[in-house]
Amino acid sequence: AFLPAFMCSLKVSPLIEKISDHKDFKKLLRTRNNILVLYSKSAAAAESSLRLLSSVAQEVKGRGTISWIDCGDTESRKLCKKMKVDPNSKEKGVELLHYKDGAFHTEYNRAVTMKSIVAFLKDPEGAPLWEEDPEAKDVVHVDSEKELRRLLKKEDKPLLMMFYAPWCGVCKRMMPSYQQAATELKGKYVLAGMNVYSAEFERIKEEYNVRGYPTICYFEKGKFLFHFENYGATAADIAEWLKNPRAPQPQAPETPWADEENVVYHLTDEDFDKFIKDHSSVLVMFHAPWCGHCKKMKPEYEKAAEFLHVANDSPGVLAAVDATVNKALAERYHISGFPTLKYFKDGEEKYTLPHLRTKKKIIDWLQNPEAPPPPEPAWEEKQTSVMHLAGEDFRESLKKKKHTLVMFYAPWCPHCKNAIPHFTTAAEVFKEDRKIAYAAVDCAKEQNHDLCKQEGVDGYPTFNYYNYGKFVEKYTGERGESGFTTFMRTLRERDHERVGKKKDEL
Repeated sequence: AFLPAFMCSLKVSPLIEKISDHKDFKKLLRTRNNILVLYSKSAAAAESSLRLLSSVAQEVKGRGTISWIDCGDTESRKLCKKMKVDPNSKEKGVELLHYKDGAFHTEYNRAVTMKSIVAFLKDPEGAPLWEEDPEAKDVVHVDSEKELRRLLKKEDKPLLMMFYAPWCGVCKRMMPSYQQAATELKGKYVLAGMNVYSAEFERIKEEYNVRGYPTICYFEKGKFLFHFENYGATAADIAEWLKNPRAPQPQAPETPWADEENVVYHLTDEDFDKFIKDHSSVLVMFHAPWCGHCKKMKPEYEKAAEFLHVANDSPGVLAAVDATVNKALAERYHISGFPTLKYFKDGEEKYTLPHLRTKKKIIDWLQNPEAPPPPEPAWEEKQTSVMHLAGEDFRESLKKKKHTLVMFYAPWCPHCKNAIPHFTTAAEVFKEDRKIAYAAVDCAKEQNHDLCKQEGVDGYPTFNYYNYGKFVEKYTGERGESGFTTFMRTLRERDHERVGKKKDEL
């Protein structure tokens, strides 16, 4: 549909689809899966929104659709009535509604700025941008490398910069303290934030050694001096540190578990075999000093060891092996994750036990040692439509497919475990399309370490989109089936539109 002549002077983007007929609108909902619709009480009321949405349409081209329905003209009025939308009731005479996968999704009620609308259309399920939080008004929000360079060049006050990723839990927990500090210290210090998760910021991440999120850097007169780390994260902690900024203090090394006072037997490469031979029933926990799950389980394991130590008729003893120190044992028993519990009977390894994490479970099981249920087969051992790739065949396999979404994961990672069934279902949806692939790389495998590093994987899961083997962008959308399928469907729709245009030109 053509825009009214007097609206053409507004430079309204041809990417905005003006709809007035109900059938056309239904067709739009059926063929596109991410649509933002501007309903207006008149063409004049839509003027400023259309200016803004024209820029947005250009930015989200191929990923989202923007449509305009003018409820002021006779034909469109019927459509607005059918859709039960009345922009007259709104203060500015306009309403923005979002439709997803053929149905109404939500009213757009975030900031009406280009940045916020673009972010919303790229991830309609995602959280609002940090700067949309009114409490974060005193944080300087930086969007590009150019803006960062400009800020560092012109800012005389000491500056703290938080490099973050929008999905990072630690960042989200720290943001309220950071923004409170920004308000309290305003005028003396500058606190800034920059989302550097996207692949376009690789150079920044390299320059400031951003290896995880958040990474907080301290600058004076544009010069980077220190990382803010190993310190508290309240507003008071930040203010206190800024009075006397200094390089991170090395953390006091943790006392090895074997050196602590406890009744668990700590075994080594040298004494392991003799101990196992001398004790008829032994449960061994293979652990690593940095492992969070081990630390959580440690007190329960110690309580169980104490109980067994004083029991008259003890069903066994508890031992532990630091697998990072006693590498020969770790290798002999194929230890690949922590904690790993193994049960030894009369000097022989009998079971690997994945499910004993509390004192009660440990003691109950030792009193009646039974084989555990068989382990769930690894993802790559199951029959699915996901391609499992390794270092040597990675690039060659991707070159054969036009669109590939690759999930880089680690089998022990809880977020990966949650995403795997959705990713697998999405792969099933497109299994007949020869141009599409959903692939996975297990970064925990040694043979894939270099590949994962080379592909910019700094957390699990990481999703990268490739076009004929060439990296295009990181996927940051929703990690459910609809997110993975919508992303691919949008790419295919774009392909079909191009083919259609070529045919029209012929």
